[in-house]
Amino acid sequence: METKKIDVLLVNPGARKKVYQQLGAHIAAIEPPIWAGLLASFIRRKGYVVDILDANAEELDARETAQRVSEIDPLLTAIVVYGQNPSASTMVMPAAGAICTEIKQLDPAQKLLLLGGHVAALPEKTLEEESADFVCDGEGPYTLLGLIQALRSMGEDFSRIKGLVYRQAGRVVHNEPAPLVTDLESLMPGLAWDLLPMDRYRAHNWHCFEHLDEREPYATLYTSLGCPFGCHFCCIQAPFKTGEQALGYKTKVNSYRRWHPDSVIDQIDTLVTDYGVKNIKFADELFVLNKKHVMGICDHIIQRGYDLNIWAYARVDSWTEEMLTRMKAAGINWLCLGIESGSSRVRNDVRKGYRSEDLLRAVKAIREAGIYIIANYLFGLPEENLGSMRETLSLAMELNCEFANFYCAMAYPGSNLYRRALAENLPLPENWTGYSQHAYDTLPLPTNYLSGPEVLEFRDSAFHTYFSNPGYLQMIRQTFGEQVVDHIKEISDQKLDRKYTER
Repeated sequence: METKKIDVLLVNPGARKKVYQQLGAHIAAIEPPIWAGLLASFIRRKGYVVDILDANAEELDARETAQRVSEIDPLLTAIVVYGQNPSASTMVMPAAGAICTEIKQLDPAQKLLLLGGHVAALPEKTLEEESADFVCDGEGPYTLLGLIQALRSMGEDFSRIKGLVYRQAGRVVHNEPAPLVTDLESLMPGLAWDLLPMDRYRAHNWHCFEHLDEREPYATLYTSLGCPFGCHFCCIQAPFKTGEQALGYKTKVNSYRRWHPDSVIDQIDTLVTDYGVKNIKFADELFVLNKKHVMGICDHIIQRGYDLNIWAYARVDSWTEEMLTRMKAAGINWLCLGIESGSSRVRNDVRKGYRSEDLLRAVKAIREAGIYIIANYLFGLPEENLGSMRETLSLAMELNCEFANFYCAMAYPGSNLYRRALAENLPLPENWTGYSQHAYDTLPLPTNYLSGPEVLEFRDSAFHTYFSNPGYLQMIRQTFGEQVVDHIKEISDQKLDRKYTER
């Protein structure tokens, strides 16, 4: 039987060692490439042949990835530049660029498209820097479809492909934007799980504190796209802004689309029945927002009687006690709260407004519901000084959540902080890997009072202070047992090499 030529090969680039240093080997999660899976579903429903090469999960370097692409010989190779969270797209660019270079060296005729969050934020710059034939300035589905159709017809006129940026006669052409996909249920109902190496994905370590030896299998999925809020440090909307423009949205309005709970449970059914998945991440920028949506999904899971271990993102002010009770019953055992700063002055400056009493009430209610908390803290926002960073660390120690992420403020392309950095000529990382939180060349933004290296030094010190705190370790011992305490000590013993600090 003759095998059909693949119309598009979607490549998920990998750079775990550069992005996470030694943490990438066993501690960091390995997540399914959600957008590659969604794009594959969309294109396949249009009748085209698609496959996915997850170079990150398969631990392929750029040359090995290029060789696989050459062997498959697709009509189009699309490198999908997204990381394990929306802000991680930029730090994947070096791996994506290296793959482009290697593919063109092996096969100059292979057509290459780059798309993803970082690419959508900086389409012309990406086309200038990388060995790609095309880039996409939006979320991708309609642009990808139009390019496949043009290449299938042997055409060289790409002017009608919405959302496409390319070179023609020595100049860069930027076509009109493509609209967002509005009918998610029929056009992009879920990931093409059958095209992914499902046995290679691994949950976050803290996600499995109740069963550290059972981090696989693991899956991530969206139940919604976008976020209605506008925090200045966030770049979540970068791939959606041109699509919003095409649909007539006002500039300051953010799109927010949801899959129906019936579609979400269909995906969970597949994951549980076909792949034996128990550990799941709802990757929505903000899952706990719309009560009807959250309760509908939870009710479906409860009715199925599944034994799941799920985590999701919430805001300090986006929950109700009824929602928390229902989420716990559905297996949502962890909620991630974006606390960011202990200083209201620092928070309000970047439109991350909430009252301190609301935070304390949320933490108390979530814990009373039997749900663990992973708290996100962010050092180095514009109004940050040494005193406010100490406030944040003190707050973290006081809340003593089951896990915590300590980040530095980065001027991620697509965020207001990036636009501010360019306008004020602030120092930015020399390479895209420098936007990673854990890389050797990590360089945070300077604040109005501190340098980037000073922020990074405090962040690294705060991490070790928190995770070596006897009060925290005793809470972990009582909650999860001695094995998890030993695991946390192993993590805190990992000292990251830093180019810009004494460490």
